[in-house]
Amino acid sequence: MRDNLAYAAGDFGCNMSFALKGTMVIFWTQFMQMDSVLYAFLLLLCQVWDAINDPLIGSVIDADRHQYKRNKFLQYIWVGSIGLLVAGSLCFLPWPSAPKTAKILIFICGYVLWDAFYTIANVPYGSLLSLISSAPGDRASLSAWRSIGCFLGQMVTMALLPMIIYDSDNNIVGERVFFAALAMGLLGFLAFRFMLKNTVIRVEDDAKCRENRPKFSIIKSLGNFMTNRPAIGATIAAMGLFLGLQGGTTAVTVLFQSYFNNAQVSGVVMVLSMLPVVLFTPLARRMVAKYGKKELAVAGSLCSIVSCVLMIALPVPPDNRGIIVFLACQMLNALGMGIYSTVSWSMMGDAIDYNEWKHGTREEGTVYALHSFFRKLAQGFGPSIILIIMASLGYVEADQGNQAFEVAERMRYLVPSLFMVSSVMQFIGLGLIYNLDKKTLEKMNTDLNRNS
Repeated sequence: MRDNLAYAAGDFGCNMSFALKGTMVIFWTQFMQMDSVLYAFLLLLCQVWDAINDPLIGSVIDADRHQYKRNKFLQYIWVGSIGLLVAGSLCFLPWPSAPKTAKILIFICGYVLWDAFYTIANVPYGSLLSLISSAPGDRASLSAWRSIGCFLGQMVTMALLPMIIYDSDNNIVGERVFFAALAMGLLGFLAFRFMLKNTVIRVEDDAKCRENRPKFSIIKSLGNFMTNRPAIGATIAAMGLFLGLQGGTTAVTVLFQSYFNNAQVSGVVMVLSMLPVVLFTPLARRMVAKYGKKELAVAGSLCSIVSCVLMIALPVPPDNRGIIVFLACQMLNALGMGIYSTVSWSMMGDAIDYNEWKHGTREEGTVYALHSFFRKLAQGFGPSIILIIMASLGYVEADQGNQAFEVAERMRYLVPSLFMVSSVMQFIGLGLIYNLDKKTLEKMNTDLNRNS
């Protein structure tokens, strides 16, 4: 249980920083009054660098042969957590009267600095799961508890942020966002401290034989990743998750601002929609043992597809009844997405093992970093493309929480359409590409244990 709590605390710490990204579009387009198309371009530019940054840091970690006192992954997480203490707030400096050039520089510098520290902490954190235990049940448990840490971090921000950062007219207040980011940075720092103190490394990654390893090659590692079907399948599923859900955050905000006319309740609604995931998570380990990770994740993607069809087809009036219908559909969607999220990190741990099974080398940092590279491309393309789509549908940043009703009504259909993209991509990645079903996974683990 201490292992589980420590690993959950790590993702809670990450989410104290990461969860604020969903507020950036509204902050910069509505409060800072930056043009939506310009913001989309700058976000995409920064996110491409963000994506490139991940495999670079991952390769540095894999190539690092230094003998650390405990573990090199823990050392990198320590450095990243210190930077994240204040880096997130630098993306929310409240200066709406600043010249256009100054706004551009503030955004780029703040984002790049935040991203650097986030990557230094998050890439080794994701790689760490495969070193805490090699047992499939333990990995499923760690992955489930990572999801709990993620959900808790998201719930705190979803429930409290809208009540804090929006005024009674549904407009965002930039100064409140800045101080909220500072407070969340402190909470994240404390969560990382708990995680680092209580993490136990049991799979030492041949630490005693480092000098006998072949020279690290990033080109060879890239080739290994591209032939790693579990890693590719899990990456496509994760890209779908971020293209739809991360990109749809702004559309959901505008939906509550101008369609339901209640931005402050949006956080409570989204938290309530996550309750099925919270109820499922304690059952994850038992269900993985009975049905298998891939099998559960594919069933979850089908569940989400059904929920999106219902969200589009059912009437959703702009009142409290509409909020209830939206909540009911979103609960079903969140359950489907949550089933995958609960086992997703364990599936990536298995993909790292698959790399060793097929190619004879363990490359935790590079495999996870390349997975993160494509996820972050999706995180950049998703919000950027969707913001441009919203602008084409009539979204005007200067109107803040008072968009024209026809614009808000278009958001009502845009939101489930984005969720549908996520669900379909997850089904393709997990159902058609990811090839570690329960039987194959058992064979892989048997072979690896025999060779160890």
